[in-house]
Amino acid sequence: MKQWYQTLFENYAKSYDKEDFVQGTLGECDFIEKEALFNKKLKVLDIGCGTGRHAIELTQRGYAVTGVDLSDSQLQRAREKAQAEGLNIDFRKMDARNLAFNNEFDLAIMICEGAFSLMETDEMNFQILQGAARALKTGGKLIFTTLNGLFPLFHSVKEFMDSTKGEGTADYEGLSFDLMTFRDHNITIIEDDDGNKRELVCNERYYVPSEITWLLKSLGFKKIDIFGAKLGAFSREDKLTTEDFEMLVVAEKASGN
Repeated sequence: MKQWYQTLFENYAKSYDKEDFVQGTLGECDFIEKEALFNKKLKVLDIGCGTGRHAIELTQRGYAVTGVDLSDSQLQRAREKAQAEGLNIDFRKMDARNLAFNNEFDLAIMICEGAFSLMETDEMNFQILQGAARALKTGGKLIFTTLNGLFPLFHSVKEFMDSTKGEGTADYEGLSFDLMTFRDHNITIIEDDDGNKRELVCNERYYVPSEITWLLKSLGFKKIDIFGAKLGAFSREDKLTTEDFEMLVVAEKASGN
């Protein structure tokens, strides 16, 4: 049985590129470059790369990027966009729960819920972090965003989703937040690339900072920093608050896990 995130991305690549939440690529890559100390020799892994927006931008800036994703449709779109820019990027179909890399990368990124937090169990989400840890060399950095579990304690997720909805973008109905599991359950309504409306029963995991810190420490990461994630404007100056829908995590791998 296919999970909602597999069905969602079967035929949703061009429509995905129009969503409001994917319009912050340049500013996000500015932050990633800064964290990479502008070292163009670094090897970068983009986990859940989608249509390749970060992989393409970082490649244009001179970095060697490998992009992995579970969706054939998203990867096809990524390859088309890269080809149109005259770029040769290594895009691979791969399940983020079973990454086939060991100590190969200096930097791994998972931006905009790239795989992590979408999985149906906490164990599967943890497998993604495990794979990212394995893929990194000692001293390598992991940069990712995830849903901020502090936000739903103080705000209505439904009101937030309604406020961010744009013309032709995904709609969300029946939103409910489970305090026992920190999961948001909803029906996501999209229009795919062929103009067909689809309804998907979805759920996503929200994490609180202490959980993320503990999970990463258990995988051999040190110096774990967590910030508020502002779309297209990531910054170490943004202290995480209950107003942030997403959190931005930067962690450094200390030991060879």
